[in-house]
Amino acid sequence: MIVSNWRKAFLPLVLSVVLIFTGCSSKEPSKYAATQKETSGRNAPAAVAKKAEAGGDFNKFFPQGASGYSRVFSQEKKGFAEAKLNKDGKNVAVLSISDTISLPAAAKKYENSISKLNNYPLIDDTKLKSTSVLVNNRYQVKVASRDPSFTSEDRQLWLQKFNLGGLSSLK
Repeated sequence: MIVSNWRKAFLPLVLSVVLIFTGCSSKEPSKYAATQKETSGRNAPAAVAKKAEAGGDFNKFFPQGASGYSRVFSQEKKGFAEAKLNKDGKNVAVLSISDTISLPAAAKKYENSISKLNNYPLIDDTKLKSTSVLVNNRYQVKVASRDPSFTSEDRQLWLQKFNLGGLSSLK
């Protein structure tokens, strides 16, 4: 008799657990599903253009560390290279070069630039705390502050330390 009472209690418990797990497994489509479908389709454009410069090719144009600053390369991929600028063990800025052939809108924003640095159009974005130039209408060289002590003037000074002339010779 005890065994039959146990079975009567066990069966509803098992059914409840099964219903909970099967009821909770129905998922709504992810908000990223449509984007994933668009970007992974056969005719989707490549994220990086085939003609984009190799990221490693940019490294030789970066400035060396100086006056207590050290440069540490942090990322390199096709069309992009990045280095952190550190002072006293603290990251104060990020230096980068990107090939805008993959993202023409990035180069287009320089068309209305009235500021120049060594005859290259310059944009000082106070909101993003970054300063950048466009070299050869293709390569965006950027210095972005990561510390409040690294000012717009510092960013422009470090932009001048890049080998912009050498970068402009890339085809």
